[in-house]
Amino acid sequence: MMSAQQNEHMCRVGPETPAGSLLRQYWQAIALSEELAALRPLRAVRLMGQDFVLFRDSAGQLGLLDRDCPHRGADLAFGRLEDGGVRCAFHGWLFDVNGRCLETPAEPAASKLCERVRQQAYPVIEKSGVIFAYIGTGEPPAFPAFDCFVAPQAYTFAFKGMFECNWLQALEVGIDPAHASFLHRFFEDEDAGDAYGRQFRGASADSAWPMTKVMREFAQPEIMVDAADHGMRLTTLRRIDEVQTHVRITNLVFPQAFVIPMSTEMTITQWHVPVDDTHCYWVAIFTSFGKPVDREQMRAQRLATYTLPDYTSRLNKSNNYGFDAAQQRTHTYTGMGMDINIHDQWAIESQGPIQDRTREHLGTTDRAIMRYRRLLLDAIDRQRAGENLPMRPDAAAAACLRGPATLDGIAREVPWSEYWVAADLARRRAAPWHALTASPVVVASAPEAA
Repeated sequence: MMSAQQNEHMCRVGPETPAGSLLRQYWQAIALSEELAALRPLRAVRLMGQDFVLFRDSAGQLGLLDRDCPHRGADLAFGRLEDGGVRCAFHGWLFDVNGRCLETPAEPAASKLCERVRQQAYPVIEKSGVIFAYIGTGEPPAFPAFDCFVAPQAYTFAFKGMFECNWLQALEVGIDPAHASFLHRFFEDEDAGDAYGRQFRGASADSAWPMTKVMREFAQPEIMVDAADHGMRLTTLRRIDEVQTHVRITNLVFPQAFVIPMSTEMTITQWHVPVDDTHCYWVAIFTSFGKPVDREQMRAQRLATYTLPDYTSRLNKSNNYGFDAAQQRTHTYTGMGMDINIHDQWAIESQGPIQDRTREHLGTTDRAIMRYRRLLLDAIDRQRAGENLPMRPDAAAAACLRGPATLDGIAREVPWSEYWVAADLARRRAAPWHALTASPVVVASAPEAA
């Protein structure tokens, strides 16, 4: 059971808080590239309780600045994009992507004021349709050579959604393999050919078993957690019979992402990014190992659930997440429709804006959650002591971080531990873009972070 102080340390994300100070030492997924695709590529961003303005200048460069103009505090999110930067609408002061003040046009012609003014700017980088920012101190870590970052653009698709709760409970649902047998239970199996773009709806790799049937009929999984270079690897076994074992490999990438299989063709790499203490976004990159992603279909599927520009869910606590008692009797375990993101949203938002973990009673299937919390609290202590942090690689180390491997499949005739490694490697080698990777995927366990 967590103490109230430990819960506060993990959940609060302001600039001076324990978890907030830690998370600022990592890249954060702050927006989708599509959000800057409009006629005016500028938007306000709120991250860990701080306010910023994100924009793309006329040369295509990305900039992230503090949102309040350093002149008299007016809102730069209403600024004009012109003359190589963003110009405050109050007095016309102009700032470039590096925060340099280029003009103070109302000042006398001989004024040197702009040379003494600088707006706080932050590193930003664009990866696979997602814009990442670093708002911490010192040099940011290098990006690992994960599948979602090395696959060509045509083989990735990015999307996001808002959760009205703390970031930690949103993340923890992704490292809870047992919940899928209940929260995402469908009472009827569908044609796997109609499952494109939808999780838990297709068939397991090398199997005629629909995922809906596997999750529904084998609800007492054996869960193992191993340390890995990227954080943790989770192995979930569901024993079908004496010959067949369903194997699901998922991952926690420290500090706040998970990598899971979506289907035989795709994986999901998903970050849980705090807006503030009681709101967060999930930001996902879907990566295909088969044919290029049908982005139009994937986006249309998600826009049936989420509304723009804030990517909020049409089904939420204001309308009971679309709960239908008749559907709960005959179609789904929750009675909340067919989109598992809504199921997750209900589960984590119903825990409250910040879950009170002092009231929990955890079981053996929560072992990944317990282990992750230990890693998180240890990293918080290390950050406060000025010690090295996990998963902050330099360029050389980042180039060796591959995968991470994921799988949903049925092991037959060979040990499950051999099966998943071989199956993942075979899928990776068959990918049209496999030649872009310089070395095999690292699948061996690494010592747990101290």
